[in-house]
Amino acid sequence: MDFLFSFIVPVYNRPNEIRELLESLEKQTYAKPFEIVIIEDGSTISSEEEVARFSELPITYYKKENSGPGDSRNYGMGKAKGNYFIVLDSDCILPPHYLETAEKSLQTEYVDCYGGPDAAHASFSTVQKAINYAMTSFWTTGGIRGGKKSVNKFQPRSFNMGISKIAFEKTGGYGNIHPGEDPDLTIRIWDNGFATKLIPEAYVYHKRRIDWNKFYTQVHKFGMVRPILNKWHPETAKVTYWFPALFCFGFLGALVALLIGFPWFMYAYGVYFGGIFIDSLLKNKKLAIALLSVVAVGIQFVGYGYGFIKSTLVLAASKRTAQELFPKLFFKA
Repeated sequence: MDFLFSFIVPVYNRPNEIRELLESLEKQTYAKPFEIVIIEDGSTISSEEEVARFSELPITYYKKENSGPGDSRNYGMGKAKGNYFIVLDSDCILPPHYLETAEKSLQTEYVDCYGGPDAAHASFSTVQKAINYAMTSFWTTGGIRGGKKSVNKFQPRSFNMGISKIAFEKTGGYGNIHPGEDPDLTIRIWDNGFATKLIPEAYVYHKRRIDWNKFYTQVHKFGMVRPILNKWHPETAKVTYWFPALFCFGFLGALVALLIGFPWFMYAYGVYFGGIFIDSLLKNKKLAIALLSVVAVGIQFVGYGYGFIKSTLVLAASKRTAQELFPKLFFKA
């Protein structure tokens, strides 16, 4: 198959990030033509001057009113000239081999949608690397999506997601929920008969522009949208989505048991977090990152678990729609 790849990048008040992404696109070893579609999603801090610096790149730049990342991606794919779209977040940096790797994998085993993992760049801060560990590790919620050897289908995420023009047109693209627009799209891709896969070597460096407070807010929202997606697509609901909430309830139970003289349950949690520390230390080779990885995993489980339980209970107790119950999780259609 002959590919014309179109990168689809919404940006919102992040000119410095788009500069780093475009610098990495300049370094691609891919010899064939490709295009870059940048969508300024109602920003008050424009990226136009930064984009203009890269006049040698095949960039098309659009401005529009703010309507959220999902709608902006749809807008960009509607304008793109390619037959295969690669959706990226503006806070990503690509390794030079990215496009070569993606095309080689698609030529070997074609699918209409793929996802790639994210990694921590050497330039990332200690906190960013710890958060990256929590978000990608098999031993945390990073293992829920499914992987290369998983019996479950892989659910790509839109910070690094490829989708064919045919699949985009058949599904209508992203919905207006956020976060959660990418798993929702993936499920509808499956429902329309298209396959997905993970391309492990097509990774990106995802900066995750967050501190601890923003990280908690992010994972809390992830937890809140999952019961909504389970309600919309009940055939995809899995018991593993309950693990963070059950983990937190178990920890509270273990704490009570410890206070009344039964420490054994708390020992199990000590073993788990000790394993997180050791695993992160082996992967990151830094004591500080390993220690902060324990903090990141704790925040991840509490934020996701609390959001998941809250959303589950509210949805079960009300006949109103998710949009009515949680308007902050939806952009206006």
